[in-house]
Amino acid sequence: MNAAAKTFRFVLTLALVGAALWAGKTGWDRYMESPWTRDGRVKADVVTISADVAGVVTDVRVHDNQLVHKGDVLFVVDDARYRNALATAEAALAAQGVEKGRRGSEAKRRAALDADIISAESRETADYALGTATAHYRAALAARELARLNVERTVVRAPVTGYITNLHVHAGDFAAVGAAKLALIDNASFYVMGYFEETRLPLLKPGAPVDVRLMDGVALRGHIESIARGITDRDASTGRELLADVNPTFNWVRLAQRIPVRVHIDRLPQGTPLVAGTTCTVTIVAGV
Repeated sequence: MNAAAKTFRFVLTLALVGAALWAGKTGWDRYMESPWTRDGRVKADVVTISADVAGVVTDVRVHDNQLVHKGDVLFVVDDARYRNALATAEAALAAQGVEKGRRGSEAKRRAALDADIISAESRETADYALGTATAHYRAALAARELARLNVERTVVRAPVTGYITNLHVHAGDFAAVGAAKLALIDNASFYVMGYFEETRLPLLKPGAPVDVRLMDGVALRGHIESIARGITDRDASTGRELLADVNPTFNWVRLAQRIPVRVHIDRLPQGTPLVAGTTCTVTIVAGV
């Protein structure tokens, strides 16, 4: 083997070793040092819908997975007894209005009489009676407004624009106050939550641009909105005596904890449906 062949083989070996070292360093930086995570989730604000007044559901105006707009009627509760309560409250208000007028006329009439004809005590009594009648009138007015509000609340409307999900209400069901009947996913609240290892926190800054890739290959663009400031300590709890109950075991191999990082979605390809709970890869764009 001549000198040229030896030199070629030596240079080739050095080149292969250098390429292997470069590939290993690049892979290490990519997978161990760069700020990215495959543990990402698409999330959204979920509004739990329940009835504000109790009663039998008479009509359901939506179906599961339907897009509804803010103010659309979702379902209706029987309003017969609430309308009856409103009529009773209006009658009580009218009676208190008459009583208030009578007491006012009486107080005004006694105030116009001379001191020789009527005593100061009688004037004060008339004034006190007017004050009491006025208070009763205001209470009746508040009761009427509450009865009117209850009638309005028999119609349950969408508080935000979004998608109906987990619909569990049908005509004939009894709707108890506060009992969840369906969930509404706010269409304008979608965001991404990326769970980054604590060793990469120095590389994460609020406002930094982010690339998000869904499992179906669709790419989104956003920025870091905020970084969580606390997670649960699974190795420590509180005992019955309110003393710290610390896990006595400690593993030599320590796994890095994952910190939630909220990502605001800035750009979404047209026609791309987002589904809360789906997974994605989150990568912080460096050098931007």
